[in-house]
Amino acid sequence: MKVPISWLRDYVDIHLSVEELAERLTLAGLEVGSIRYIGIPQGEPPEGMVIPPSDHLVWDREKLVLGAIREVRAHPNADRLVLALVDYGGSELEQCVTGAPNLFEYKDQGPLDPPLLAPFAHEGAEVIDGHAEGGARMILEERKLRGIPNRSMVCSEKELGISDDHEGILLLDWDTFHPFAPGTPLQDVLGDAVLDIDILPNVARAYSIVGVAREVAALTGEKLRLPSFEVQMDGDPIEGRAAIEIREPELNPRFCAALIQDIEIRPSPQWMQHRLRLAGMRPINNVVDATNYVMLELGQPLHAFDYDILVERAGGNPPTIITRLPQPGEKLTTLDGVEHDLEAFNLLVADTAGGLSIAGVMGGLESEVQDAFAEPLEAMGIPLADNDDPETLPHGKASVRRPSTENVLLEAANWEFINVRRTMQSQKMNSEAGIRFSRGVHPSLALTGLLRCAEVMRQISGGRVAQGVLDVYPLPAETVRVELPYHEIDRLLGFTIPRAEIVRILRALEFEVEEVGDVLHVTAPDTRVDIGTGLTGQADLVEEIARIYGYDRIPNTVIADMLPPQRNNTSLEREERARDALVKAGLREIVTYRLTTPEREALLTPAGQKSDWPDAPYVTLANPISADKSVMRHTLLAGLLEVAAANARHTTRQRLFEIGNIYLPQNGQPLPDEPVHLGILLTGPRDVPGWQGQPDTGVMDFFDLKGVIEALLGDLRIEGKVRFEPTEHSSFHPGRVAQLKIGRRTVGVLGEVHPLVRQAYGFGLDLARPILAAELDLAALTADIQTLRDIAAVPAQPGIYQDIALVVDADVPAAEVHRVILEAGGDQLESATLFDVYQGDPIPAGKKSLAYALIYRAPDRTLTDKEVAKTHEKIARAAQKRLGATLRA
Repeated sequence: MKVPISWLRDYVDIHLSVEELAERLTLAGLEVGSIRYIGIPQGEPPEGMVIPPSDHLVWDREKLVLGAIREVRAHPNADRLVLALVDYGGSELEQCVTGAPNLFEYKDQGPLDPPLLAPFAHEGAEVIDGHAEGGARMILEERKLRGIPNRSMVCSEKELGISDDHEGILLLDWDTFHPFAPGTPLQDVLGDAVLDIDILPNVARAYSIVGVAREVAALTGEKLRLPSFEVQMDGDPIEGRAAIEIREPELNPRFCAALIQDIEIRPSPQWMQHRLRLAGMRPINNVVDATNYVMLELGQPLHAFDYDILVERAGGNPPTIITRLPQPGEKLTTLDGVEHDLEAFNLLVADTAGGLSIAGVMGGLESEVQDAFAEPLEAMGIPLADNDDPETLPHGKASVRRPSTENVLLEAANWEFINVRRTMQSQKMNSEAGIRFSRGVHPSLALTGLLRCAEVMRQISGGRVAQGVLDVYPLPAETVRVELPYHEIDRLLGFTIPRAEIVRILRALEFEVEEVGDVLHVTAPDTRVDIGTGLTGQADLVEEIARIYGYDRIPNTVIADMLPPQRNNTSLEREERARDALVKAGLREIVTYRLTTPEREALLTPAGQKSDWPDAPYVTLANPISADKSVMRHTLLAGLLEVAAANARHTTRQRLFEIGNIYLPQNGQPLPDEPVHLGILLTGPRDVPGWQGQPDTGVMDFFDLKGVIEALLGDLRIEGKVRFEPTEHSSFHPGRVAQLKIGRRTVGVLGEVHPLVRQAYGFGLDLARPILAAELDLAALTADIQTLRDIAAVPAQPGIYQDIALVVDADVPAAEVHRVILEAGGDQLESATLFDVYQGDPIPAGKKSLAYALIYRAPDRTLTDKEVAKTHEKIARAAQKRLGATLRA
């Protein structure tokens, strides 16, 4: 939000420099992103604050001054030029030759009383060339213009660097600026600075000039001056001339309206246009500008309807303003000429004939204020019909001739902020009103904003305000009261602020404070919607106290409160150990969105097959941020495949993992189950190419994935009955998929991704480069983590190394053979390692040979050959008995 310092000073005295003020506001939570200087030099920033140097035009105090145009005469040699006689505080008037179109109406009228006040530049002054692009500057030098010498000029806003307006010279409002004598340095008259403040949602109450002034008053100890809310009501009573009907009070807790009669549409006063431009808004006309001015001033958006159009739509009867939800298929064309297909939750301001505006966001085109001198419609992006002229304004989809608005029904309402936010998102709309309503505006501002705007509109349009206002308030906001003990302030802050300062800060922020012993009874002002009740309210108030006191003034202290009990976060510790183990194994962690769509996860199941993923409804977002993020995910595998598919355009080798929640609704429970899963994906070459020209070891396959999981289990010290058992799964290649079991628990599934699934995710059907994936339940995986490791001494006795080759049926898992060998070998067998698998001649068909390297060792003695032979024979007999194995010759 752009905040001109000159406007801010209307409500609070400021004795700080612009830079010091910016620092104080930033430290209080209103971050000043930049400062725009207008005519004045940039000051020195406070210590520790960095402000980029500005290259703006600084007005010379001697050569750029306030001038008073006493007379405008015709140029003897040019119809498009005039001679302005300017009083600049010197002994004689200075004659300026100018082509400013806004001076022609004063030509040859003799001495002007009062004179026209305008910026005046002496010879040698530096100004911006109004006829050049890019802000090029020039130094005034004397030269003749159509035979008349000219050495000075009266200036436009563009020539002064205020704006890009060069349609005429800047004529200042006499009532505002006549106290300044001619010759006063222009810096003292129009010199200004504009703070560009980032208003975050937690300080949305400051989204106005008065809101910022309230913060400044609290920070500096100055008194806040509010504008007057008195209204001169001398029109006919409003009663019986309009009505209000609220059908959705939860979405529209308050609606106020006033009637201003007999207005004259014309440009706003120069002072208002100047302030609007500084605040970043384009002046339109006096009625629209009044609503924008009060919105910027107080933070209450307003909207002006052409009352006569409303009466016409009501068949000549008093109109009834209705706030309601749209009917199925209803559409509305807004002020920007865009037709909107309305969603079911898009609240409307309507009448008995149809929609008038999208509540809290933007008005409708049909009932807008009609402006006879408005810009041509082509400039607004609205095409003219062949028989239209610039005074023709659109009515619905047709163009009809209408006179300027004479009577205005002024709206000031309050809207539920979340619904406004949803509406802006669904309709892809953005407006100053919508930004404010979407962050929260207190209902009390509706009436004060209405009264303020009605009076401003009356003063600048010449209209009469009807007696009384319409105020429908079905859901009054509750008054927030908080009991705040002094000791709680000390406890939360960790240091002590003097009690008198605490009370001053709260009252400066317009809280009502009553001291009862050691407890403050605080009532929140009706400008605040962010103060809670109970303990939350106490924390909110303490935050306000600390913020205004100054975060930079908080001392370094040792915590004085009792420390909470320290407990280990076991699940997080186990999760971190799993991460470390996978990174150690050469994998890279990714983090994908937890939000997805059912259609994207449906790609995990080939068409026509039954899915093996959880058969449960999705957790659906009521207000998704985009169409592709509408539900909470059921699996990590879909996100892994999407990331790998995107990466495949740049790399052939990927070793990825993700640890994150999935979301499964629970019957009868308001919140879903959120188990933490581990997803792994491998694809591409097994080894990274090196400069030594290592031999190609092929691409990763199922056993690389199995090895990663075994390494993970080893690092986590998971000891027990770990088994990889063949299974089937809809997302994996038949015959190349297994389930991991630890004891009786099924931990998850791993294998090669199904060819149709990989094709659905954009990998194609290159089966020579398989995609390996796993999805495991991390809680089930880490349930048996051993925190202590058994320590064994380095063997003191020699080992005896022997091999054994067993021929077993081809479908017997090697893990089962390994288990039998270890059990039969007993304490004498230290280890058994598979080093060869063979099928083919002379091994019979349907059989395979598994060769193991065995190490025999006793801790207390050297084993004899006889002892080893006996154990070796025992292993062979056990394998033959339990597995039908035979020794390979």
